[in-house]
Amino acid sequence: MVNCFHCGDPCADTLIEHKEKSFCCHGCKTVFDILHDSDLGYYYDLDSNPGISPQEIEGKFDFLDNEGIVEKLLEFDNGTTQIASFLIPSIHCSSCIWVLENLNKLDKNVLSSQVNFPEKTVRITFSSEKTTLKKLVLLLSRIGYEPYISLENSEKKEKTVNRTLIYKLGVAGFAFGNVMFLSFPEYFEVEEFWLDQFKNMFRWLMFAFSVPVVFYSGRGYFTSAYKGLRSGILNIDVPIAIGIAVLFLRSTLEIVMDWGTGFFDSLTGLVFFLLLGKFFQQKTYSYLSFERDYKSYFPIAVTRLLKNKNGIVEEEQAEVYKIQKGDRLLIRNNELLPVDAILIKGKALIDYSFVTGEAEPVSKQSGDKLYAGGKQQNGVLEVEVLKPVEQSYLTQLWSNEVFSKDKTGIFQSLTDGISKRFTVAILSIAFISAIIWLVVDPSKAFNVFTAVLIVACPCAIALAAPFTLGNVLRIFGNNKFYLKEASIIEQMAKVDTVVFDKTGTLTTNRKNTITYEGIELSPTEQQLLTSTLRASNHPLSRSLYAILDKNNIQTLDEFEEEVGKGMSASAKNATIKVGSSAFVKENPKHFNTEDISEKQKKTTVHISSNEEYKGRYVFENEYREGVSELFEALRQNKEVIVLSGDNDGERERLESMLPKGTQLIFDQKPENKLDFIEKLQQSGKTVMMIGDGLNDAGALKQSDVGIVISENINVFSPACDGILDASVFKKLMPYIDFSHKGIKIIKWAFLLSLLYNLIGLTFAVTGHLKPVVAAILMPLSSISIVVFTTLATQYASRELRMDINKQN
Repeated sequence: MVNCFHCGDPCADTLIEHKEKSFCCHGCKTVFDILHDSDLGYYYDLDSNPGISPQEIEGKFDFLDNEGIVEKLLEFDNGTTQIASFLIPSIHCSSCIWVLENLNKLDKNVLSSQVNFPEKTVRITFSSEKTTLKKLVLLLSRIGYEPYISLENSEKKEKTVNRTLIYKLGVAGFAFGNVMFLSFPEYFEVEEFWLDQFKNMFRWLMFAFSVPVVFYSGRGYFTSAYKGLRSGILNIDVPIAIGIAVLFLRSTLEIVMDWGTGFFDSLTGLVFFLLLGKFFQQKTYSYLSFERDYKSYFPIAVTRLLKNKNGIVEEEQAEVYKIQKGDRLLIRNNELLPVDAILIKGKALIDYSFVTGEAEPVSKQSGDKLYAGGKQQNGVLEVEVLKPVEQSYLTQLWSNEVFSKDKTGIFQSLTDGISKRFTVAILSIAFISAIIWLVVDPSKAFNVFTAVLIVACPCAIALAAPFTLGNVLRIFGNNKFYLKEASIIEQMAKVDTVVFDKTGTLTTNRKNTITYEGIELSPTEQQLLTSTLRASNHPLSRSLYAILDKNNIQTLDEFEEEVGKGMSASAKNATIKVGSSAFVKENPKHFNTEDISEKQKKTTVHISSNEEYKGRYVFENEYREGVSELFEALRQNKEVIVLSGDNDGERERLESMLPKGTQLIFDQKPENKLDFIEKLQQSGKTVMMIGDGLNDAGALKQSDVGIVISENINVFSPACDGILDASVFKKLMPYIDFSHKGIKIIKWAFLLSLLYNLIGLTFAVTGHLKPVVAAILMPLSSISIVVFTTLATQYASRELRMDINKQN
């Protein structure tokens, strides 16, 4: 089969030959001509078939004629020049970047355009005197890069980047380098005239460098320690704050009393490495959205019907937030309903999978209630608004109190788990050592007391977790598993129950398995069936049409479609009916009625020809590759549950695929899923929820670890803790195993840190801790912990890659 020169898709239905090249549609041909006429033919040299197939866009962006909506989409507007940023989900390679950054060659009114590839956005500066935002959006759509504009865009807030940690790290790093340089003569006890003359100045310079480190860079540790003590918690920041305070006070006292140089080098180095670990821990996938809500999915505008002075109904594009109760709206085919409404006119076939997870479209009649989030699948509807968008069913679902919870604060981290014992032990050793030295040699008691607190500062312990978890986070990302933050890894290691959504999670959205059961159709009947399906826009009709032979498509003499029932057609004295079993009036003598009743809950399309029942096409979900193997692996030490919004038509098939004892629960609404997860947690379970859509958002947020399966990781991910690329779904178990290995590495790092503390305590309690010893021991412990965790996680990642390769 010939592939399209522009987008690379097979030219299955249409083949257009143009300038000795093949195209699958007129859209691809048009894009080729635009690029060719604009001297952008080099685009095709960057990659083979780099283009995106343009979609039907007529009338889709009429809402951009509304100045109020346009104003909310603009980042800058001075009357002559405007700037706007758009999310372009179809950006996928260097060719996309090249063509989008050369928009000025396609439209001379574009002054500049810049692509942010990780975030899949383009920022366009253009002359508002000569072109409009709508024309730019249409241009992007025609060349195959249709922007995604949602209700979230109307509330666009200015992104604020908190650089405080970077500033603190910079101050600490600058001070650490200078203090170390100034300390060298003291380390080696060099006796030289000029060094002796400037020794005091060097010490006071070290003091000056240390003041901003303690009171600016290290302020967060004192604040955290104070809050922890006030709450009755000895967190890891308590001994760190004690160590910083003692280092600073002891060192200041030494230079004031001219006892020595102090420990300013160790002080600045300690704060620098601690902040470096915190920076590494915070570094995550900023370009991924883990907190999307319904606003990310809803349209920014909708068509409102108004009567003018002459009583003639006119259409206007109105912002969704301005829609009020009683307004009449026009909902076109494949548009999402943003409000709860009553159906007034039109044949409604509503797909609620976006909200409930139920894959089967629902037929509605005039007077029926329609809920926000449903997508119309069968022509144009006229509806009357019952509730504005803020009060709709979907919005109220999202207002559940679970979405205001901060999951990161619920769990006590592994590091804080040992801090209480560590703090008590160090204070005990310090006081006991001081008491002993008060008896043996009172002159050394104060030095020993402060030396114990200095050398036992748990900097290495504090660095073990962030560097280990940060490395694990990075390794996960390299293997298409993106976690919101490092603390989620600790929760993954505790999980004992895994709950899966079915539709879109266990099943793929890309294809279904369709099998025919019944009397074989003759070539004439097959031709008539294909032609009939071609005339329908029903999702099942389109799926079935896609797999049938499309040769010899004929013109129908008659065609009629009854919403929710089926369609009938005739051509050349032959008739056919396609639809539900009741609609086609199947003849039991041609089919086993018991078999029909057993499969009644399965999605089926029945066929009759010339009033004679022929058979049916049975639609079954296509499950993701490796589902059975994944469940088998998880069942070894975890409870596995399937929680679905669908009916139980797939129960038999799932039971045959999944291990015995796997709990299958169907007909679950979004609030039922959330309640189910909460009950599991109340029974002592640590739950990982794996879903795909907005209907799972409550359950994902309630769960201890919420993971979204996504075909496109950059868009449409509800509030979650992690995003798993759909292509690596079957590799989930190796990721969970790797989280356990990460926790083991942290524990080994704790032991290594404890060894350093024991060595340091030996010097401290015996009264032999000198500045040079502290200057060597404290940075060495920090650096060695970083090196150990990095090497250990890299080694463990080799095992992860081997496990993943086995899955393949």
